[in-house]
Amino acid sequence: MSNKTKSVSELMNLTPEGRYDYMVEQIKIEKIIWTLQDQDGCVMLTTEDEDCIPMWPSEETAALWAVDEWKDCEPLAIPLDEFQERWVNGMEDDDLFIAVFPVQEDLGVVVPPFEMNERISPKKQQKH
Repeated sequence: MSNKTKSVSELMNLTPEGRYDYMVEQIKIEKIIWTLQDQDGCVMLTTEDEDCIPMWPSEETAALWAVDEWKDCEPLAIPLDEFQERWVNGMEDDDLFIAVFPVQEDLGVVVPPFEMNERISPKKQQKH
């Protein structure tokens, strides 16, 4: 079964690493990353060690997080080029991490922005 045919419920049941892999593939295809925002800006999550901005592969999966204390939040599309040009360095400067495709019961994999950027960027050919 290809990633394109996975239902949202199937995606929610993937392991955190599986959701990370799926998200990387979707970003490469769609060229958009999704987060949530409210009137104060982007949603922030805190783990024991890091402050994170949660990010999802689609508007639909981001919207699933907008319940309870997040019910006033709306999905925000971040074009891939904007993420790479502004968000990666800005998040690094602010010591922020990415919570990759969290679901209600699982925060998911937490990675530094440069790691996500490396995974979604095409590999440059090395000249010898």
